[in-house]
Amino acid sequence: MKTDDFIDFLARESSPPPGSQAGGPRFAVGVIAGLLASSALMAGLLGLRPDLAQVIHQPMFWVRLAFPVAVALAALHLTTRLARPGARVGGGAWVSLALPIAIAWGLAGVVLAEVAPDARGALMLGHTWKVCSTLIAVLSLPSIVAVFWAVRGMAPVRLRLAGAAAGLLAGAMAAIAYCLHCPEMAPPFWSLWYLLGMLIAGGLGALAGPRFLRW
Repeated sequence: MKTDDFIDFLARESSPPPGSQAGGPRFAVGVIAGLLASSALMAGLLGLRPDLAQVIHQPMFWVRLAFPVAVALAALHLTTRLARPGARVGGGAWVSLALPIAIAWGLAGVVLAEVAPDARGALMLGHTWKVCSTLIAVLSLPSIVAVFWAVRGMAPVRLRLAGAAAGLLAGAMAAIAYCLHCPEMAPPFWSLWYLLGMLIAGGLGALAGPRFLRW
């Protein structure tokens, strides 16, 4: 094989896989499949909270749900950018990711400031702090698989960072599903332990990215 032919062969082999630019439908399938899978795992493993029909009428239920939804939307935007070779992320993507966290922590700070100091620990720990973050991380596993499938088809080049973003997205979807089970409603609790669960999923994605996102 001549040198020029060999170079042409390598160039063809290193090109992005077919269909790598059709990200919208692929991500839609990955996100929907991941959310459904995490929700099914939550229902089978933990079950819906028995008073769900009543608690959905409480504003704090929707405030709590809005937290992982906002993180998921921001992480989805970040993931779709990182999945495309050569696409710039931009500072706005990071701001949109930090904003719901800052709002949740601000709300938690207001709640903690309004109670006696000896009551703050109970608000932060609740009754399920030992298992909350772990359960969210476990529920994120099927979502990680689904989102990784979507990302890998887009031919990402920053594999660890793309894996972290995909894992965070999966963790946020798992937290959305977990809201239908979790009895904890205090902002100091879910602003901390939900976030930790999502970050664990992001860490798993970062570890898995270089291996499973390579195309």
